[in-house]
Amino acid sequence: MHEDGKLDYLELPGGDLPATKAFYGEAFGWKFIDYGPEYASFNEGLDGGFDAQADGVRTPLPVLFARDLEAMQARVEAAGGAIVRPIFAFPGGRRFHFRDPAGNELAVWSET
Repeated sequence: MHEDGKLDYLELPGGDLPATKAFYGEAFGWKFIDYGPEYASFNEGLDGGFDAQADGVRTPLPVLFARDLEAMQARVEAAGGAIVRPIFAFPGGRRFHFRDPAGNELAVWSET
């Protein structure tokens, strides 16, 4: 069940996606759902995915959930977060990215 403001997903850089999937499949028995040639999701204790086009981001991207994405973006901004990627659509919903005061990039997503 998705809860506002809780960690809900972990997106990792995928690099050579076929090689990454082969590694995790062989080493840990992970299974994947492909969303085109550049993205594969997993559900292995925590939902997540590998993004072969991680926009230069080479660190994991923690993703939080929000029922009302616009309201959560306003809360993030009011608390001092810097929006680095405004709300956009992706397969499965919409999300935005922000940096916290320590410089960490996170995302918040919603199904609608």
